[in-house]
Amino acid sequence: MPRPYVLLSVATSVDGHIDDTSPSRLLLSNSEDFDRVDQVRAESDAILIGAGTMRADNPRLLVNSEERRAARVAAGKPEFPLKVTVSASGNLDPDLKFWHHGGDKLAYTTDAAEEKLRTTLAGLADVVSTGPELDFGALLDDLGERGIERLMVEGGGQIHTAFLSQGLADEIHLAIAPLVVGDAEAPRFLNPATYPGGSTHRMHLAEARTIGDVVLLRYLPKQESTA
Repeated sequence: MPRPYVLLSVATSVDGHIDDTSPSRLLLSNSEDFDRVDQVRAESDAILIGAGTMRADNPRLLVNSEERRAARVAAGKPEFPLKVTVSASGNLDPDLKFWHHGGDKLAYTTDAAEEKLRTTLAGLADVVSTGPELDFGALLDDLGERGIERLMVEGGGQIHTAFLSQGLADEIHLAIAPLVVGDAEAPRFLNPATYPGGSTHRMHLAEARTIGDVVLLRYLPKQESTA
């Protein structure tokens, strides 16, 4: 089975941060952009976030629009996309909101953590090991076998870095908010890594548009810029 189409979705500040480290977390997107993200979720077969994002944000990770959920059902799809997470350690709290809202859940982990995670998430999620280490290619192969055609990846930075640096990302949705975080400790969209093509590879810009005071850039990393 073919691997799913992988879309990385992120909102950053002007200075490239995806969050700050203060107790009151920044909302980088505006209401219009949150609605756009909800539409992208509704168009996806699965949504993936990393364990760190789950612990930091404790999201439900749902399609919020009733109309969009109804349209999914009318099209013969589950009401909610499959929710997926990744944890090498298997240290995931079963009380997090992720496990108790929406439809089916799936957790990828390593051989060493598989048994522990199966016990922790019994009755909450399917657990799959990708081998001695997290293998994102194997993860995509498994999702393809499950019929997942479109995967939306919502972070965090370590997960986005893994997909992009391994040449596994087909599209990037980069929403830039008119804010400056100015915090040296704040996480960024991507971490240092060796990326396909190196620093001279210019990705193809598929779209640039304003959404209120946010700018959305859609990049296709596997294609060269034609400019």
